Amino acid sequence: MMAAAPVPDKARLIDGKAIAAELLEKTSREVERIVADHGKAPALAVVLIGSDPASEVYVGRKIAQCRKAGITSIEHRLPEDTDEAALLSLIDGMNADPAIDGILIQLPLPKGIDAALVLDRISPHKDVDGFHPVNVGRLSSGTGGLVPCTPLGIMMLLDTVIDDYRGLDVVVIGKSNIVGKPVSMLLLEREATVTVTHVETRNLPDIARQADVIVAAAGVPHLVRGYWVKPGAVVIDVGITRVTEPDGTTRLLGDCATHELAHAAAVTPVPGGVGPMTIACLLSNTVRAARMARDA
Repeated sequence: MMAAAPVPDKARLIDGKAIAAELLEKTSREVERIVADHGKAPALAVVLIGSDPASEVYVGRKIAQCRKAGITSIEHRLPEDTDEAALLSLIDGMNADPAIDGILIQLPLPKGIDAALVLDRISPHKDVDGFHPVNVGRLSSGTGGLVPCTPLGIMMLLDTVIDDYRGLDVVVIGKSNIVGKPVSMLLLEREATVTVTHVETRNLPDIARQADVIVAAAGVPHLVRGYWVKPGAVVIDVGITRVTEPDGTTRLLGDCATHELAHAAAVTPVPGGVGPMTIACLLSNTVRAARMARDA
């Protein structure tokens, strides 16, 4: 476990792009096996409502990666004024369609549509985002199910620098249903001792300084400073915020001041750390859903 190693002169960067590429290659090979066994590639249906620029970029990346992996991509681009009933009807149709293995609803949804209701409507077996209550329950009870993509990717990144989690002190900063809570449960399954915190936690720097591993997912640029991190700790930076500089240019910042973390054992960069893993895990989940459906 790298957190127990001597303090390095410079923190190792955990290359999310390279690890994601390896996972995508593995996923592509599994797609080939499914096609050989069943004559049809896995299919992912993506629903995008409106024309939010960030969502357009994310969906475009997901579709491009699907094609590279050999996964069939089915797009549903709906107008901004699509109502909740129409969206729920579309989901019902996709749930019933055996040709569709995974369903992804791109968030955020327009005002007037209840995101929780929409996500609950997706079949748990096709819920490749891992947000359905059934999959959340399976995760919390350690009984399988589809795991949310970002937490799954975080664990894969950590596995490149940690081989035994038993008894490690882990501090998760952020309590979201998308990252903070599920990654905490995954770490508990590995026998780590997990403290879940957030931006309102008292004495947060002192708590973080005790950690062997920090997972920063608060969405606050450069929240985690160098003095928050003990020498030899491993730091996973999930945050990604676009900020505007005084000269009008923009750049992406993570939740951690990475330039202050030379004393850490390993850190993830922003960009190029957790982000690529999220899409790679989405495709991996789609293939897993397809395999479970075909082998049932």
